[in-house]
Amino acid sequence: MLVVFFKGVIIFIFVLFVMRLMGKRELGEMQPFELVITIIIAEVACIPMNDPGIPIYFGLIPIITLVVLHFIISFLSRKSHKMRKFFSGSSMIVLDKDGINYKNLKALNMTVADLIEAVRSKDYADFNQLQYVIFETNGSVSIIPKKDAEENATDFLPIPLILDGKYIDENIAKAEVTKPQLTKKFNQMGLHRLKDVLLCDIRQDGSMYVQPKNKRYIQTKLAISGGGNW
Repeated sequence: MLVVFFKGVIIFIFVLFVMRLMGKRELGEMQPFELVITIIIAEVACIPMNDPGIPIYFGLIPIITLVVLHFIISFLSRKSHKMRKFFSGSSMIVLDKDGINYKNLKALNMTVADLIEAVRSKDYADFNQLQYVIFETNGSVSIIPKKDAEENATDFLPIPLILDGKYIDENIAKAEVTKPQLTKKFNQMGLHRLKDVLLCDIRQDGSMYVQPKNKRYIQTKLAISGGGNW
């Protein structure tokens, strides 16, 4: 029992020293390779702690190996942009002056709903306020608002009527609009197929943000009979 206790104390101190040595990043700020190394270290450290018959160096040596690997990758990433891109990937712009970049969104294996949630988490509810949305290599999202974002801010909350070419029926009912109304509006824009509409949202004043696939976003307006009930 004492063996397990002392092995646990030694490994704890050793892993604590290693993590301090690797840097003080939070989990959400880690590059992909750093997160993988951290997870493996946690798993490897448990092996000698759980079994008194396993020598302590069965845990310490793999941890040292992983730390050396971490410093080698970090060094190569600092010296070479290509190596950094290989190990960490590249930041990707998912929204720009033309609207949502559908190609980059797919490359990140994300949906429009994921993008909406990410933007809301940064206290922005309306794409009309945004100039750029960038997903960084560590998974965090960076938002660059338009210069007049505060002036264009309203008390209206956009709700999506169409996501990824599919109607959100409950929101259509809430907004008190009809599918024929939307179809007519899309036809006027040259959008004749529902699957060509990546995103369509609407506000209580009837203003709409329509994002076609691979085309610039369109701002328009639709009459709402009930004035919006959300």
